[in-house]
Parts: sequence; C-alpha cells; structure tokens
Amino acid sequence: MIEVEVKVKADHSKIRPILEKIGASKIGVEEQSDVYFAAPYRNFAKTDEALRIRSLGGQAVLTYKGPKLDKVSKTRVELETPVDGATTAKIFHSLGFQEAGTVHKKRDIFRAGEITVCLDAVEGLGEFLEVELDVEDEKDLKSSRDQLFKFLSQFGLSETDSIRTSYLEMVLEKRN
Repeated sequence: MIEVEVKVKADHSKIRPILEKIGASKIGVEEQSDVYFAAPYRNFAKTDEALRIRSLGGQAVLTYKGPKLDKVSKTRVELETPVDGATTAKIFHSLGFQEAGTVHKKRDIFRAGEITVCLDAVEGLGEFLEVELDVEDEKDLKSSRDQLFKFLSQFGLSETDSIRTSYLEMVLEKRN
C-alpha cells in the first residue's frame, strides 16, 4: 500500500467549520503514542525510513514507512500489522534497536469522500492538518497528490504549505 499524504500546519478552529461546510464525516478521535526505533545496522534518518510502534486504545500497531517517493509530499510505502507493543519493543531491544524518540498526539479523524482528514494536536509542536489517500499503484501518485492539493485549496492552503518533515524529526529538532 502506498500512502499519499500531505501535512500542513493549521489552526484547527479555522479548519473545523470548513470540514462541516463540505460535509466531512467525523470517524473518531484517537490518542496516539508513537515510539520510533533506530536500527543498529542502518541509519533510518539517512535512508528516509521509519519503524514505529503506535499505541492507541490499548492496542498496538507496528509500522514500517519507506523512503518518500516525491519532493512535495510525504508519499511513501507504508506497511502495518497489529502487535503486542511491549513484546515487540522487547524483541527490538534484544536485537540492538534503540528508541529514537516518542511522539504523542490527539488525532481527530474525518472522511471527505475518499480522502482521510486528520486534525493532529501534537504534544510540544502544535496543530496540523493531514490529508491522505491510499493507492495500490505508483502510476496513481501524481493524480492522488493533485487531488489532495485541490482539496486543501478549500482551506486556503496550497502545495507551498506542505511540510515533509515528520513529527519525530520536529520533536527531535526541538529537543536539540
């Protein structure tokens, strides 16, 4: 699965009325805690990859994110599977993986047609808007990305507002 994703800094109080106006459906709210891992044999920052365990609602999901596939969005291959978070972390530590950082956020999730809309309040970073589409084939990347930027234009946002930096990178930058 390829996740075509665009993230922008956004004031949620200005985004919510527009979501309501366009008829977006609220799917739910999640409190997410993401623990990212650094591999002992490769530098994920250099390879532009990520490995994390996301905890939410008493469940955990292991996610691998491949390198970004373009220069304007956060589009990448994303693989996920449910796991026992504590056991998976112990396995990683036993194999020499180290925790690289943690990101805590509250995510309000909406659906606008086939687009998933996330309003993220990220601890220590502020408010963001993420829009995403899942595609099977790389030939659909450009049209999907164009669709997301067209959607964002309803909020007065454009491609120049796109942030490719991950929340983890932002948290680590702020910490240093």
